[in-house]
Amino acid sequence: MSAPHAHDGHGHGDHEDDDHGLHISLKGYVTGFILSVILTAIPFWLVMGKVIQSPSTTSFVILAFAAVQIVVHMIYFLHLNSRSEGGWNMLALIFTIVLVVITLSGSLWVMFHLNHNMMPASMHEMRNMP
Repeated sequence: MSAPHAHDGHGHGDHEDDDHGLHISLKGYVTGFILSVILTAIPFWLVMGKVIQSPSTTSFVILAFAAVQIVVHMIYFLHLNSRSEGGWNMLALIFTIVLVVITLSGSLWVMFHLNHNMMPASMHEMRNMP
């Protein structure tokens, strides 16, 4: 008969319940993968098929799909939700959304102003350039 260890009564050997409600399954990964493929294929189809005539509208639609795809990746692959880690994952999600909004809006603002300020308005202005 073996002698009991000092740590046996404290539950240190039971690590199966340490996931705090995190349920990772093949179904979740497959769902995330299918959603990612769909969220990539639709913008690709919109651009290649020239479905939307306005380039600015197409840009905003693609950015919206990109933002949704980031959320899908965070939920299905990074397993961020409001219950895990005592709510810290939700704070990370909110922080990521704020960063994405700042990055996307800043990029659009810079691209718009570069396009507006750097391009000559007409061929006449181009001929008069030194």
